[in-house]
Amino acid sequence: MKKILVKSGILIQKAIDFTYPPFRKFMTPELYRYGVCGTANVLVDWILYFLVYNYGVQHRYFDMGLFVISPHILTLIIIFPVSTFSGFLLQKYVTFTASDLRGRTQLMRYFMVVGGNLLINYVGLKILVEHLHFYPTPSKMTVTILTIIFSYIGQKKFTFRT
Repeated sequence: MKKILVKSGILIQKAIDFTYPPFRKFMTPELYRYGVCGTANVLVDWILYFLVYNYGVQHRYFDMGLFVISPHILTLIIIFPVSTFSGFLLQKYVTFTASDLRGRTQLMRYFMVVGGNLLINYVGLKILVEHLHFYPTPSKMTVTILTIIFSYIGQKKFTFRT
């Protein structure tokens, strides 16, 4: 399985690097790869959020007995593992390939950064949707901007440190 992931990562990296030359003046190859991989992951996240919120959860509250989960938070809970897993694979095998840390260490650190992202997502959605009464999907998009900044710094300086 690791061989497949490494080979896939190399292919994706080559495809991304092919489109890099016009951006050479503005950013490093690593930052460009992070941007492309992150953008792809975010777009999938937003599409999944929209689909699950509107067609899976269908705007309904979920009664757990002791507490009730709002539809926008339930949707976050459902899609977060998907974007987390795909994000880790893209960052490990495409963006931050120079890191010499063990995969297990990277994964544990990645989950720590993701925990920060989850907290930012949760608090941001609570504020924007429940207190300011914005629509859930645009609120998710707004909160994503904050998590991108936090995530890049965390992944570069902590998770995939060289």
